[in-house]
Amino acid sequence: MATNAPVSRDDARNTLTRPANPRFSSGPCAKPPVFKLENLADAALGRSHRAAIGKDKLKAAIEGTREILGIPADYRIGIVPASDTGAMEMAMWSLLGARKAEMLAWESFGSGWVTDVVKQLKIDAEVKTAEYGEIVDFTTVDFNNDVVFTWNGTTSGVRLPNGDAIPADREGLTICDATSAAFAMDLPRDKLDVTTFSWQKVLGGEAAHGMLILSPRAVERLESYTPAWPLPKIFRMTKGGKLIEGIFTGATINTPSMLCVEDYLQALDWARAVGGQQGLVARADANAKAVWDFCAARDWIDNLAVDAATRSNTSVCLKFTDDRIQDGAVFAKAVAKRLEAEGVALDIGAYRDAPAGLRIWCGGTVETSDIEAMLPWLEYAFNAEIEAQAVAA
Repeated sequence: MATNAPVSRDDARNTLTRPANPRFSSGPCAKPPVFKLENLADAALGRSHRAAIGKDKLKAAIEGTREILGIPADYRIGIVPASDTGAMEMAMWSLLGARKAEMLAWESFGSGWVTDVVKQLKIDAEVKTAEYGEIVDFTTVDFNNDVVFTWNGTTSGVRLPNGDAIPADREGLTICDATSAAFAMDLPRDKLDVTTFSWQKVLGGEAAHGMLILSPRAVERLESYTPAWPLPKIFRMTKGGKLIEGIFTGATINTPSMLCVEDYLQALDWARAVGGQQGLVARADANAKAVWDFCAARDWIDNLAVDAATRSNTSVCLKFTDDRIQDGAVFAKAVAKRLEAEGVALDIGAYRDAPAGLRIWCGGTVETSDIEAMLPWLEYAFNAEIEAQAVAA
């Protein structure tokens, strides 16, 4: 006899499709969908990076970056140590101090740059901050000063929507941490004098290598200004008042991993195959839209970004808004733990310094079909934790 008994949560769970790849970590990020270890067989392992084969591969990584990101021919691109952090530290220690600085921060990594400049370098700086979910008002920034900022707040999911507020005739330098924006957002190259990022973000590369992009204005500063503090060897980009050009043609400051270089070259090949920069942006936009649409249709979850124009399309940060939730941090961790236990979403808890919630990486190496398969599981985990909370009470 047929019954009208409600479908149990477990029965509903059994109808859900699992993502083919549950890796939604915001760093290191998912590898490109075509990644295979055997594709790295051509890596120059056991060879000197100064040998012709090593220099050729390093130069190919630099020029491939230039090609896909549309970097002007007169901008320098260098591979540097210590990931995006190393690239940013090199830039700040080498370039700042010639004039007043403005430090802009709306999440933890931007706040870290403030600490380095104000407390370590002790530079005369005006600090402008915004709470998680908001962004600094760029119309209040004096770009005749040197300005340091993150384009996309990886831990807040808040990005600069465009570069309109940055004047073309500025006197100061703009130093931009673009580590979760490069290859996923259209960055105005003529408005950025220094751009940094790391391979392990949007292209899913391996860690420990940073990229440093310098405009002609930044090079001019390097060649005309000597900081008041000593520079460690690993930060030095000039010798005798002239730029060390080798750094920007593949002669790296320290020994790079040729296995990581090969992995990056493979990622660049994949990027070309999906349409280059615009193809990567479109993939990230589609992934983020799937999450945004999911949130818009539900009253228990929302984007952390207050203004829709500033929502990140890579590090999408979410907050739970249901009044029944008793402890936001405990609840969010329980949801993330349940999703990981199910094998459907790995490493999506909010960053440790950020408000309680989730952070879902939506960069181009993630497939939209995996995002779409994961989201019903998120709803299942939310309802299961609400029920578990009620039982515990």
